[in-house]
Amino acid sequence: MGRIGLLVPSSNTTVEPEFYRALPRGVTLHTARLFLTRITPDAILGMVEDMEKQAKLLASADVDVIVLGATAPSFLNGLGYDRELIAKIESVTGKPATTTSTALVEAIRHVGAKRVVLGSAYTEQVNGIAGAFLEASGIKVAGMAGLSLVDNLVVGRLSPDTAYDLAMKVNRDDVDAIVLSCTNWQTMDAIERIERDTGKPVISTTQASIWAALRAIGSVESIPGYGRLLRELAPADTARAA
Repeated sequence: MGRIGLLVPSSNTTVEPEFYRALPRGVTLHTARLFLTRITPDAILGMVEDMEKQAKLLASADVDVIVLGATAPSFLNGLGYDRELIAKIESVTGKPATTTSTALVEAIRHVGAKRVVLGSAYTEQVNGIAGAFLEASGIKVAGMAGLSLVDNLVVGRLSPDTAYDLAMKVNRDDVDAIVLSCTNWQTMDAIERIERDTGKPVISTTQASIWAALRAIGSVESIPGYGRLLRELAPADTARAA
């Protein structure tokens, strides 16, 4: 049992449905929205201006954890910015919090990957910032590619097949895992197929956000159908010790 609070970019139409489908019985999702329509650095930074107010509204629903369920806002200012955002949310709500970028790094480490490839819906500029964040976190990014999209509504309409196709394009023999970034990109239904066809763990930003939220509330029920990370859920303290 538990309640997850999710801060969502206002134009995101994907992350909530993907959360709903994956969450185990008894765990509920409660959301608030932060204005964003375009995936550009200025728009992304502006999105967090309302974050503390919306986080307080979520906290009033007595949620057990609050997740900033957007990748780019939590990596845009480099290493440590995600922790600053977490501290702000926790300070105004009194609730434990995390961000998608924080969850992504923790999930990559959890599966033991040190060298990855990155596929995203982003432009080359935003993709480069994402890669730099992972590199600064101690994760080698051996290659990357993006779909070069800026309109977030367009991203939300993409088929999961686009995630599969890009993952197969960026995959290399010398990497440990494949990372798929953007919570408005339908990745969850592609993960199992990519893992089967590459033999490598796949970490997507929505999948990692779900994983981190469930660990935060102590839910470790195995969730099949969305890759190794959710299928092999473990308590947070066990994961840190691994």
